[in-house]
Amino acid sequence: MNYPHLFAPLNLGHVTLPNRILMGSMHTGLEDKASDYDKLAAYFAERARGGVGLMVTGGIAPSIRGWLKPFGGRLSMPWHKPRHRKLTDAVHAEGGLICMQILHAGRYGYHPLSVAPSKIKSPITPFTPSALSTRGVEQTVRDFVRCAKLAQEAGYDGVEVMGSEGYLINQFIAARTNQRSDAWGGDAARRMRLPIEIVRRTREAVGKNFIIIYRLSMLDLVEGGQDWDEIVTLAKGIEAAGASIINTGIGWHEARVPTIVTSVPRAGFAWVTKKLKGEVAIPLITTNRINMPDVAESILADGAADMVSMARPLLADPEWAVKAKAGRGDRINTCIACNQACLDHVFQSKRASCLVNPRACHETELVITPASKRKRIAVIGAGPAGLACASTLGQRGHAVTLIDKAQEIGGQFNYAKQIPGKEEFYETLRYFGHQLTDHGVDVQLGQTADAVSLVAGGYDEVVIATGITPRAVSFPGSNDARVLSYLDVLARHAPVGAKVAVIGAGGIGFDVAEFLVENAPSAATDVARWTHEWGVDMQLAHRGGLQKPQPEAPARQIWVLQRSEGRPGGRLNKTSGWVHRATLKAKQVQMLGGVSYERFDDQGLHITVGGQSQILPVDNIVICAGQEPNRRLADDLIAAGIRVHVIGGADVAAELDAKRAIAQGTQVASRM
Repeated sequence: MNYPHLFAPLNLGHVTLPNRILMGSMHTGLEDKASDYDKLAAYFAERARGGVGLMVTGGIAPSIRGWLKPFGGRLSMPWHKPRHRKLTDAVHAEGGLICMQILHAGRYGYHPLSVAPSKIKSPITPFTPSALSTRGVEQTVRDFVRCAKLAQEAGYDGVEVMGSEGYLINQFIAARTNQRSDAWGGDAARRMRLPIEIVRRTREAVGKNFIIIYRLSMLDLVEGGQDWDEIVTLAKGIEAAGASIINTGIGWHEARVPTIVTSVPRAGFAWVTKKLKGEVAIPLITTNRINMPDVAESILADGAADMVSMARPLLADPEWAVKAKAGRGDRINTCIACNQACLDHVFQSKRASCLVNPRACHETELVITPASKRKRIAVIGAGPAGLACASTLGQRGHAVTLIDKAQEIGGQFNYAKQIPGKEEFYETLRYFGHQLTDHGVDVQLGQTADAVSLVAGGYDEVVIATGITPRAVSFPGSNDARVLSYLDVLARHAPVGAKVAVIGAGGIGFDVAEFLVENAPSAATDVARWTHEWGVDMQLAHRGGLQKPQPEAPARQIWVLQRSEGRPGGRLNKTSGWVHRATLKAKQVQMLGGVSYERFDDQGLHITVGGQSQILPVDNIVICAGQEPNRRLADDLIAAGIRVHVIGGADVAAELDAKRAIAQGTQVASRM
């Protein structure tokens, strides 16, 4: 058997899971409206069909006060059950099992009705919560139990009680957020009372033939968090109260340590779960940055956990499990942990999707069907947009020729994969390479397409995915040989000195700065180095698992500059931008906004900031100041009367956007 530990059954007593793969909870935005539950059912059904052993829904509130946001997903009344029955029926029809996560947001609730153990505002929400009264705490326990019972009646196979990531239960457990002096606060035993009571009373209400997963915060990563002895004590209490499985929770949402972005090493927190092994007898699930079968198999073979949880990897590829079991792991569309279309969307109250799989959460709308008429189609450009378009066209049965002047597929991804912490882009290119082969796409590399040859080729339609050209910046001295473009650095590997100014503080500017400041190989491939840099205590001798960060010395002295006023990097993605800013800050990178570029000479780069002149004594300047669409070929073809589709950067180049490029390429191909 391929991956024997991963595909070993797991006996929970009343039910046996077919494998050790949990599709972990992740909010999609479809949970919040009853009218979206048909779409949500299709989303879960596709992943049940893909072979996961057990899945968990996004967080569902047990009460209005437990909402993540106004009118968010809730199961607290009998008339809420029919919408949930759509999910359970769809999953069971595919032979799957599904649990519903019960999540009370506590002070993380983005609404004025939020409650918490104490009246302490969260740093990530604008609302100060009300402190629950003693009666209010009792009512909250009853809310959880009622929610679990309704979930059982709606056909769920179990529930997951969300006790981590800084939500309400976690807030009760930690002294930093629980300043109560009644029976629900004070010493550690009283702070732990809430989750134990919830699990105990839930088990009494649902009986023994129902899965109860408890999501235990094993590493808070915040000051005033739990110490390890308290975590072990709580785990034992949760087991005694009747939980079937304990899942691992890592970090609060307000933590200063990243936990799920792509720069976090694969399986970067499995060591935490392993430390709890042997303390309890029930199965343990480990989580975070597990995205490929070999990673999951090694965790289980090492005895670090009994099961692995993956959420975003199942967004990226709903057939992850069946591909792994069949020994086709090289065909998995790997999650790159970018967060751009999943978590970033959710935090903007938009429907989640996936950068590498735009069908995620759009299964009923973005449907790939066989073409009614086979066409000869040329796709010009093998960057993200062109790869998505060509492989989808081939999948639909068209005769597709993919042409690119480069010697390898990937376009801008070939630059991104070199950035420390973005090595996962290699996986995306591996996946697309197989897609092109599997769907019979004729790939012609090292070829420059022109209008004459394309017209002569007799193609029915042409897709232009020729990408962008970097925008130049003009100031005295900007034509100096020491002034480089980001392509000079990443594509042509031009030598760069010890002191560098990066002009442009968008995504490309930050990527180039990280490339230049980091030592290779990056800490993203080494758990011990990474935890040392970010200040994670692998010995768990300190509360919250925190210690002083000890970043490695920077490889160069870097300045990141932007013309516009404001904080450089302020427009980076919500859930990952802060990580990039923190990384560069730790590497002593100086970031300046409102910069005027006066000239570059042997003294360095002369700039004006806030009316004050200064000289940056740099050896090189790297220009990352935006880009322009490269669509000249499209204009030539249109003039020749050819039907043309323009996608990706050739269409819109405001900021390199792989999410938009892959989605657009897939959507255009689905209609041709």
